[in-house]
Amino acid sequence: RLRQLYQDFIQFKDNNAKLTGKRNAALEERNVVKAALASMAQVSQLPSNQRRPSEGLLHDADDFEFAASRSLLDDEEGYTHSSHRTLETMFSNIAGVLPQAEQDRFARTLFRATRGNTFTHFQQIFEPMQDPKTGLEVQKSVFVVYFQDHRAGSTVSAMNEKITKICQSYGVNTYRWPTSRQEADRRWAALRVNVEDQERLLKAHENYVRIEADTLLALTRPGGNSLIEEWGLFCMKEKSIYATLNLFEGHMNLRANCWYPTAEEDQIRSLLVRNSSAQHCHGSAMLVSDHTPSSKSPPTYIRKNEFTSIFQDLVDTYGLPRYGEANPALFTVVTFPFLFGVMYGDVGHGSMLLLIGIYAVWRAEDIRFKIPELYYARYIVFMMGLFAVYVGFLYNDFFSIGFSLFRSRWQPPAGHHGPGRVVTYEPAPWFDIRNEGGTGPYPFGVDPAWHGAQNELVYMNSMKMKVSVILGVSQMIVGLLLRFANAIHENSKVDLLCECVPMMVFMLCFFGFMDYMILYKWVNAMDNPPSIINSMIAMAMWGEDTNPMLGATLPKVLMAVCMLSVPCMLIPKPLVKYLQHRHRQSHSYAQIGAVPLGRATGFGSEDVRRGFGGGSPLGDEEACQVAFLEEEEFDVSEMCIHQVIETIEYVLGTVSHTASYLRLWALSLAHQQLSVVFFSMTILSGMAAPFPLNMILIYFWFGVWFAITVGILLGMDVLECFLHVLRLHWVEFQSKFFRADGYAFEPYCHKALLEKSGED
Repeated sequence: RLRQLYQDFIQFKDNNAKLTGKRNAALEERNVVKAALASMAQVSQLPSNQRRPSEGLLHDADDFEFAASRSLLDDEEGYTHSSHRTLETMFSNIAGVLPQAEQDRFARTLFRATRGNTFTHFQQIFEPMQDPKTGLEVQKSVFVVYFQDHRAGSTVSAMNEKITKICQSYGVNTYRWPTSRQEADRRWAALRVNVEDQERLLKAHENYVRIEADTLLALTRPGGNSLIEEWGLFCMKEKSIYATLNLFEGHMNLRANCWYPTAEEDQIRSLLVRNSSAQHCHGSAMLVSDHTPSSKSPPTYIRKNEFTSIFQDLVDTYGLPRYGEANPALFTVVTFPFLFGVMYGDVGHGSMLLLIGIYAVWRAEDIRFKIPELYYARYIVFMMGLFAVYVGFLYNDFFSIGFSLFRSRWQPPAGHHGPGRVVTYEPAPWFDIRNEGGTGPYPFGVDPAWHGAQNELVYMNSMKMKVSVILGVSQMIVGLLLRFANAIHENSKVDLLCECVPMMVFMLCFFGFMDYMILYKWVNAMDNPPSIINSMIAMAMWGEDTNPMLGATLPKVLMAVCMLSVPCMLIPKPLVKYLQHRHRQSHSYAQIGAVPLGRATGFGSEDVRRGFGGGSPLGDEEACQVAFLEEEEFDVSEMCIHQVIETIEYVLGTVSHTASYLRLWALSLAHQQLSVVFFSMTILSGMAAPFPLNMILIYFWFGVWFAITVGILLGMDVLECFLHVLRLHWVEFQSKFFRADGYAFEPYCHKALLEKSGED
């Protein structure tokens, strides 16, 4: 039925094109006759004193052909008619219809081809015509080409042939020009009837096609799809089923190798048994498990839900984890919004972002199709707003204004209050600044006394910069721990001992020691606190630290360990890999002996298959050959170059990545200062105006402040912080352990297939 329906609609299309072409031909010829009648009417309406003597004959006999074909020399003064002329020069014409877009090019071609011996007249057709092939509306014009022709004899002149060929090359339709008014009137009446018949026939055909199409567009059931949609989905599923069946081997009994989740093996078996029994011996299917290791890496199957899908997609955009590799999305769910909050920390701005996320989560079904982007990102927006509010409380920042949730640990000295005076706050008497067991610092976040202080920027700079370094080193250490997990999972002792351990030693002895000094300096009061920057420079340059924090020996010992870890990363792995390759190579050759390669790799003994180290299943000949060739193609020089590059990249990258985490400090400081500037230049300036005026300005400046906040801090700044956090995860964090060379597990599923086709 589908084939017959397809053939019917192809025939409908052809018939519609033919009927439209006939209708257009009748319309074009009618417009040619209309243009001829207009030309005759203009000649007839000329005053008698403006006509030449020969034009009286036209007026009396109304013979247009006679006037158009008379000799050019007949009306010259002093000319005597000669009956002995063997050839008489006359006018002839060719008329037709062409698209207006080709009008100028057609006229230029005629002028150049005939060397200016033709005159072309165009008359626009105001009603557009439908193109039978494309169905588009096309504007056309009537053209008449006048030229000199020799009418003696029945032969066609060279000029006529040339103009006809030009018309044919442009694909225009030509029609006979009426010779008289009577003929034009007769043709006009006949063409009018012809056009009406063609219009009626075309309309009847379109109604018939519309009725046939309505049957296809009718719903098969209430709330369901139309018939054509059901057929389309059926064809799509059938096509995909046959494409999948083509991957099977065999004739009567089909067999295919496939991957499936181990946790769903029992469910798959029960499903196959249930469906096989329902076939009543017409067909059956079974699952034969093969738990032998394969030479090909299995696909990666990561279960996702509505909450984790956005975070997993952020990781998958960089690359998919290989089978069994640590998935960064598990940590990205928390670290991504948290680092965003560190950059965007503000209770007010974070609350606005949090409200958008709460609304998107609450009204998820309402915005699912109206705002699909917000529906997809609703949970990450909610998490970013939540952590922005949390870090805003840590910064004690609410639209650049601090608030006192607890009692401040700083107070102004007594008797020094006054306008215009600089007051230096002092620690409260009950505040234990020596950390000796008394009342400690502000319980949560930054003390509100720092807001508005002259040295606020210096303090916030120092605090946020050190927090950024601590967070960055901590996240990179987590990345290295995941590298340990990958090496243990892959049972790779070489990677564990020759890469993971030296990398962790280098990270802890240098950057971990730096973070320890930052924390130690925060919690231990010192009379002469050392400079951490100077201490790190002296440690790296192997110089003397004039004011060491933890003694002069410890930094040098740690630096020596760092320097020793570099050759441990560089030298042992290529050497061990080379020795392992030599051992495998000699062992393989000893087992293969004189057995041909095809037999050994495909259907040889168990010892031969085990000798190739693949544990390959029976019949996996190609995989064994690939494994053998990979062993043969081992190049120790390439391995050494790769290890040198990786070592240099890690050592230098660790320094640059630590510095890259300072973007947390930079963007957080920029956000805070922008908030301060916007608030002070708008609302505070309105409040500072004189009394009657400030009541009006406060409303105006509030609108300006709100517009700037939404446009810049809630729009541009959110996008900026998002991109910077994404870079920190992709480059600084994931580069420590993530290979991103896996491929996705894509099981055959009708629902996923139809959803993908719907998106396309």
